[in-house]
Amino acid sequence: MVNKEKYSYEDFLEIIKALRAPDGCPWDREQTHDSLRPCMLEEAYEFLSSVRILEETGSADNMCEELGDLLLQIVMHAEIAGEEGLFTMDDVVNEISRKMVRRHPHVFGTTEVSGVSDVLNNWDDIKKKEKEGKAWIESPLREIPAEHPALTRASKVLKKVNKVYEPILDYDASLDKLGASIEALKQQGKDIPQEELEKELGKMLMELSAIAAEKKIYSEQLLIDCVEETIKKYEK
Repeated sequence: MVNKEKYSYEDFLEIIKALRAPDGCPWDREQTHDSLRPCMLEEAYEFLSSVRILEETGSADNMCEELGDLLLQIVMHAEIAGEEGLFTMDDVVNEISRKMVRRHPHVFGTTEVSGVSDVLNNWDDIKKKEKEGKAWIESPLREIPAEHPALTRASKVLKKVNKVYEPILDYDASLDKLGASIEALKQQGKDIPQEELEKELGKMLMELSAIAAEKKIYSEQLLIDCVEETIKKYEK
């Protein structure tokens, strides 16, 4: 296993088993699903960074490395779950394979589609049926994890409200509400109470999220890109 010229996926699974074994790595052995949560989040963001690096430099080396780091997190969680008698990596692969086949009846079945919109509608309908009766889902809005970044979660919640409860996404109405909040801030001036300032800023962020949701804009990435542009501006 050590110093092979070319490692396989199966080799990698065995490496993780060795790290988690009683005589393996002390750090890896003490990890849990909970302790690894920050690692998963960090590696996901580092992969997003690798996409930008690929676009800017044309080099895919970093992307390959970061995908490996993400795979490490997935396999670690599966290995821990296997030790706990919950499921194995084979179960993970089986479940995602079954889901992809199930949610693409136009590819693996006889369903006909006329375009991307039909594909997305079918996906949502199938997903809804899959979620029925799941004990951890209290309502359609609780399908959206609280762990999502706030801007992402806001847009997803608003889109779900618009689809399931009532049509609330309205570009012009959101602009009007933004204008009202800005006017309220102007009228109260710099001495506005902190609580009122936070309330109005919260309203503005929600309306910006509503616009992003309606226009199918990923607001989280939008802000990431703007921050990056600001950094570049001052690095010159």
